[in-house]
Amino acid sequence: MTITSTPPTPANTRAVAQTSRWSQVLTTLLLYVVSISVALLIAGLLVSLTGASPWEAVQAIFQGSLSDAAALGLSLDKAAPLLIVAVGTCIATSAGLFSIGQEGQVVIGATVGAMVAIYLHGPGPLILVVTLMGAALGGAAWAAVAALLYYWRGVPVVISTLLLVYIAYQVVFYAVTQPWLLQESGQNVASPQSDIIRNDAWLPRIGEYPGLNFSSLVVIAVLLAVGARIVLNRTTWGFRLRMLGLNPKAARRAGVSAVLLGSLALMISGAFAGFLGGALLTGGSHRLQPGISENVGWDGLLVALVARNNPILAIPVAFFFGVLRAGGGFLASTGVPRYIVDVVTAILVLAIVFPPAYQYLRREIRARRLARALATGGAA
Repeated sequence: MTITSTPPTPANTRAVAQTSRWSQVLTTLLLYVVSISVALLIAGLLVSLTGASPWEAVQAIFQGSLSDAAALGLSLDKAAPLLIVAVGTCIATSAGLFSIGQEGQVVIGATVGAMVAIYLHGPGPLILVVTLMGAALGGAAWAAVAALLYYWRGVPVVISTLLLVYIAYQVVFYAVTQPWLLQESGQNVASPQSDIIRNDAWLPRIGEYPGLNFSSLVVIAVLLAVGARIVLNRTTWGFRLRMLGLNPKAARRAGVSAVLLGSLALMISGAFAGFLGGALLTGGSHRLQPGISENVGWDGLLVALVARNNPILAIPVAFFFGVLRAGGGFLASTGVPRYIVDVVTAILVLAIVFPPAYQYLRREIRARRLARALATGGAA
């Protein structure tokens, strides 16, 4: 009896590949549904432990973030800073450099911007532009310290950028407590802060309260995200950057300077964070204070992590985080502590990060088992 086998045809191969692709998509969606459902269940239990109703907490978040035009504008205002930090993080990560010092770069950018805005004289619009540029340069310079330590002494970027955050906190506190530097002028100084910058150098807003109104930083953030996506995916420089991140050895053989390109990526990431510091100064508190960053550097880093370093995907993710930030202020009316929002945010981040992490670990385990089986078979 002769058994004949039919060779695979291109149509059959495509059908199998398409079936496998759809199977992966469905598996990924199922993992997301399960992980997010578990996260929401845990969040509801935490809210219940505070003695409040989870449903009332959800209503409070909705009321403070999406219930009307003014609330929507507040959510956009909260989302824009996170998006800018996330986009800068995506650029550094594309080069294979994981920086976690955005919080410090925001603070340093705000400090440099305050010095420019307070001591520079001229037309208001010119001062605004120079303030933002100075803030971006300040953030880039602060990131350059980490680049220097990494390529000169081999200090990991994660460690250096993290430690530089705490140095930045001390720098801004020192600046606003020294009369010769940025301390508020006057006889009775109530708290460490600078003078208010000129109102003609404030970042303009779009719309008017109680209608939809938001900072022009929202438009800038979206444009930066779109621009970063185009540069990373459609330009030679972006290709070299991604090559460096994916395979440093191949990039060096192709003539890519890891020191130059990696340092530039870190500095651009710092410039984004520093620019945000200047924007928070000119469009928010309008004076330098130690807490001016409001942890946007840390939350922006989480946005980039959840968006998997995709600047376009970071837009909806940043808006989601902005909704949580905007609605969190209304939780006090339900008896839920404000910090619960941070806890819930962390749980949701873990839930969103879990599926790709699980799939990556599963692939690694399968690859190791296959390699072990091949090695055993070869030895036999």
